[in-house]
Order: sequence, then C-alpha cells, then structure tokens
Amino acid sequence: MAENGFMWIYLIFLLIPLSRILPRLIKKWKLKNSGIPQQSFDNQFQVSNNTVSESSRDTFRAQSPKELKPKSTDMLVLGELNHGTKNFDALQKKLGIDNETLNSVLEDLENQGLMRVEQKQGLLGPKIELYPTEEGIKKYYS
Repeated sequence: MAENGFMWIYLIFLLIPLSRILPRLIKKWKLKNSGIPQQSFDNQFQVSNNTVSESSRDTFRAQSPKELKPKSTDMLVLGELNHGTKNFDALQKKLGIDNETLNSVLEDLENQGLMRVEQKQGLLGPKIELYPTEEGIKKYYS
C-alpha cells in the first residue's frame, strides 16, 4: 500500500472533504431534532416590530412574476426568445401554439424588427436560429 512516511497524505485527502461536510450534516440534524420548523419564503419578509402594514405586503405580492405575464402571443413569443429559446420546435412546445399561429407571430416580429433569423450550418444539416434584437429586448422589458 503506502509507506509509513506518506500515510499523512491519505489522511489529508480524507479530512478536508469531511471537514466541509460535517458542519452541514450537524446543522441539518439539529434543525430536524429541535422541532422548530424552517421558515418559509413569506416569513423572511416580516418585520419584527410589526410596523409593516397589510397594504405594503399586498403591493409586494402584486409585483410577483406570475401576475406580470405578458398578455399577447407576440409578447409570449418575444419573452421566450429573450429567455434563450432559439428553436421553432422548442417555442412551440413551451408555448403550446399551433404551427400557423406561431409562424405568423414570428413573421410579424421579424417585420417589426423585434427578432432576427440566422441560418447556420449544423452537423446534421442547416438549422435556423431565432434571436431577439435590441428593440425586441427593450419592448419586452418595458
């Protein structure tokens, strides 16, 4: 195996990862055995001196991303393009839009200058990628 003079190297390789894992395991064990439930997301925003009113909490909830979803299909498609979806099929799967509707929306976005189409040569043949332009990014986030 190893000579007696080099046994300390194996000990170091064992102790370094163990010293990083043990505190985490101990913390989880203490939380589980203490009976104190972990705080939820809503409890993180409460103020201890009870000066927060219900109206300020409602304004926080009104700005949640779920309620800020775009209303039109143009904005839905533009949002997916801004989030990195580059393929026609991937757009269709994520949004659940039929071919004709998605094709007309993409044509409209391209005619408005909100999207550009790039044709690239892939390994298995040519492929088409869709990218938002500067104007498309500005319109989606405004």
